Amino acid sequence: MALLESSRYNDRTMPISIYIDGACNMQTRQGGWGAVLEQDGLHVHLSASEHKTTNQRMEVAAAINALEATPPGSTVTVTSDSEYLVKTMTAGWKRKANTDLWSILDTLAAARQVTWHWVRGHEGHDGNEEANALAQWRAGTGPKPGPCPLEQSATPEQAPALSPARLTHLDEQGRAAMVDVSAKPETEREAIAKGAVVMRPETLALIRAGQVKKGDVLATARIAGVMAAKQTASLIPLCHPLPVSYVGVDLELDERTSSVLITATARTVGRTGVEMEALTAVTVAALTVYDMCKSADRAMHIQDVRLVAKRGGKSGDLLLE
Repeated sequence: MALLESSRYNDRTMPISIYIDGACNMQTRQGGWGAVLEQDGLHVHLSASEHKTTNQRMEVAAAINALEATPPGSTVTVTSDSEYLVKTMTAGWKRKANTDLWSILDTLAAARQVTWHWVRGHEGHDGNEEANALAQWRAGTGPKPGPCPLEQSATPEQAPALSPARLTHLDEQGRAAMVDVSAKPETEREAIAKGAVVMRPETLALIRAGQVKKGDVLATARIAGVMAAKQTASLIPLCHPLPVSYVGVDLELDERTSSVLITATARTVGRTGVEMEALTAVTVAALTVYDMCKSADRAMHIQDVRLVAKRGGKSGDLLLE
């Protein structure tokens, strides 16, 4: 489901204004893009970071992500201070770089009525300044912007449409559906997830000494995590079956927190990411630790299962820890 489409705002003839910008720290090569979307009083901010990138690539990424947030068939005006982006889309500038992104942008633009508008940067265009601030923040060259006034004064019925989360697993009728990724290019992808099983110090000591009655806890949990990652599409509805090229599960005994710390890494070459495979590996490894030790410690608990990093795909790299 597109971001600006809800039961209240589903008129695709209602125009949408988009302001976008990209930025890149040339020393660290950390890039960022920002987008501001406006429709009938709704005001939405979108932004993300990418590592080892360029400013021009971030300009195109901003346009892609902003258009993806609009329903197909929409009437959209995209405003940018990037001549590189606007002239490439309107004046036939040659596409010598970022060819993987241009094809995606062409597909999105063809499904909408898009008007491209260039403005000179930093000349007081509010939407452009907002997008620039978001991009600079994500690139690590500016402070985090505050919430915009329209978001602060949104009514309760408007609030769901202002959420930056995209419900991509819903079709236009609101039904659960697998996302069609057939048009995406295959790229190298990696995801890292972590979690922990917290227990009594005595239970941790049993694991370290190899005295748990059911056997080698760490070795069994490691195998369980790898096996689970390979079965993710069978466990999680709507996940795409992926040719996983690598799954690694590491378990560490941490006396300071009295925990078994779990880290899973998953890799593939495909059209969609392996975040769910990494998270599934951590979760099942943690459940295996619990199952093998529960007779000794019923008070154990699993906590902090989360994605910590991803690499690859058009949205770029993401580092959360």
